[in-house]
Amino acid sequence: MRTRIAQSKRLVVKVGSALVTNDGAGLALDFIADCARQISLLRQSKREVLLVSSGAIAAGMQRLGWTTRPHAMHDLQAAAAVGQMGLAQAYETTFTRHALKAAQILLTHEDLADRKRYLNARSTLQALLAYGVVPIINENDTVVTDEIKFGDNDTLGALVANLVEADALIILTDQKGLYTADPRREPTATLIDEGRADDRQYEAMAGGAGSGISKGGMITKVRAAQRAARSGAHTMIVSGREEDALLRAAQGEVIGTLLYANESPLTARKQWLADHLQLAGSLMLDAGAIDALGGGRSLLAVGVKTVEGEFERGAAVACRTTAGREVARGLINYSSSETRRIAGHATTEIESLLGYVDDEELIHRDNLVLL
Repeated sequence: MRTRIAQSKRLVVKVGSALVTNDGAGLALDFIADCARQISLLRQSKREVLLVSSGAIAAGMQRLGWTTRPHAMHDLQAAAAVGQMGLAQAYETTFTRHALKAAQILLTHEDLADRKRYLNARSTLQALLAYGVVPIINENDTVVTDEIKFGDNDTLGALVANLVEADALIILTDQKGLYTADPRREPTATLIDEGRADDRQYEAMAGGAGSGISKGGMITKVRAAQRAARSGAHTMIVSGREEDALLRAAQGEVIGTLLYANESPLTARKQWLADHLQLAGSLMLDAGAIDALGGGRSLLAVGVKTVEGEFERGAAVACRTTAGREVARGLINYSSSETRRIAGHATTEIESLLGYVDDEELIHRDNLVLL
């Protein structure tokens, strides 16, 4: 499986806050410089690299003299605004030394949830890569609210991998990889060499959240690998503190943990649907409807038991079991008020209930993705 990484032409590299900020002590200029050196060598071997960097909030905390991560949203946003200046300057300086052109891209998850903005972001990143530029991507923490709560940028790294159809996602962290248990608490825990990204047992092994500097932890990295696998990208979780960690990982060396994609890539449209982090509402389905979706069929109104949320026609909604487990998501053909009126009824009854029929399907299979 490691040969898949070595053959990858387009890489998304995510670096964590602990590495970028010396565990919160301030920007780790030596690490950033070494990261630029390794990316330069990858570029010389004709490989495209996109860098997703955490660290803005942590760097801002250090500049402001804060020793613990604040909870108030305005304080988090202030720290991000202050820290982003130093972070961008550090990357620009070190990349220039290696004759690399860099571009700063600030995204929110909302940018990737809106179809038009998603395509705009994709086109911009594709153009930068075509010009030989290394995009340096961070979450736009100064303007978002709920997005900050997603914690570390592991999820954003996976979303970017999906967005540009990268071959691999390499997550550089302060841990050697994924262990069978938390090695800080279980001395007998062993490092997992490789496994399937969709193997659910890894979530239990990943444990809790990250440090006081980062809000991610191993669980977000495992979930990022699951998300990246939807577009066929393999994920490596590697210690960024090992010498030439990025180069060794990219060359297929047995280092860290490889969580490989086992499924064929989703089409770009369904990949975009799968990447929706903020959904407009939920539909609770009966067992028959869930079976129909699993068989590749569209969702009909008759299979809907209840409707949650307020949404318009064309919104992205979740499809759930009556126990609340999400099984699919898609673009709905009717508004929430219309859906409530036709829920549980046969397709032939829609016109008598609404006075018109826009579509026979509540969600067409082409606009639906299974999870």
